[in-house]
Amino acid sequence: MAPEFRTEETPPYGEVEQVSPLVRRVVANNPSRFTYHGSGTFIIGPATGGDVAIIDPGPADDDHVAALLRAVEGQRVTHLLITHTHPDHSPAAAAVKEATGAVTHGFGPHPAEAIRAHDERVRRAIEAGDEPESEDGEGSGDRDFVPDVVTTDGDVITGVGFTFEALHTPGHISNHLCFALREEATLFTGDHVMGWSTSVVPAPDGDLNDYLENLERLLDRPETTYRPTHGPAITDPIPYVTALIEHRRMRERQIVDSLADGPRSITSIVEELYADIDPKLHKAAGASVYAHLLALSRSGRVESLAAGDESDWKADWSLA
Repeated sequence: MAPEFRTEETPPYGEVEQVSPLVRRVVANNPSRFTYHGSGTFIIGPATGGDVAIIDPGPADDDHVAALLRAVEGQRVTHLLITHTHPDHSPAAAAVKEATGAVTHGFGPHPAEAIRAHDERVRRAIEAGDEPESEDGEGSGDRDFVPDVVTTDGDVITGVGFTFEALHTPGHISNHLCFALREEATLFTGDHVMGWSTSVVPAPDGDLNDYLENLERLLDRPETTYRPTHGPAITDPIPYVTALIEHRRMRERQIVDSLADGPRSITSIVEELYADIDPKLHKAAGASVYAHLLALSRSGRVESLAAGDESDWKADWSLA
């Protein structure tokens, strides 16, 4: 059974929402199948005056950057915290840093493996005469971002009135971080946990084994509220994360069962397991099946029979 997803009305783009005593949100006007209504940028600190931090400045959008700078007018922005380098999260950091002098914190630049995989997909699409994937997709990335402060698991980031603990949560992408705001028992989850949808795990840099391990880590955490970059807050995080894990494990069992009678291709598995969904969604479903197969192969449970590229949807996989 899929988790019970959370929805919200389309937010007022470019306007400041006070979502808790210490947290404001400004949503970018970049709705898509990856971003829901858009990227939510969080401002942590007092509503007026004083020092603030910004989490996920968002896409390279002049209107959104202007809205953020209006929101912090008269304040000092001391920290820019980046959950990861997909193009709906980090590119605006450059403009906000230039305008405010804030220091950027992130795990690192966009992963080389993600760049190689994206470039290969674009090359294949062009050769096949297809439209290459949009640059705002999860496969592309912010190749210009390099953090001022390399931040990893367990690092503590302090400012005037706020304290963050960084959690390295690879899975959705290998450089993903979450940030725990101790003063409000709140976890800013980026794309690691979202209420409106499950997270995309774009293999091979995205790793489903890592993703599940880092979901399970959250079950022992003290935070009572999650604030994803996209969509509404999650106020019952432990039951929700438990449901996410159970859903992924169920899909894993289905894929293993589908291989019990012999080798199958990704295309064949998708046609069986996703027979009841719109065929337009089969591409996304195939990417999910590939992520599961790659994770299962890394744990020694299945193997690719491909002579060349294991991501070829027509190539067979079998139980190991």
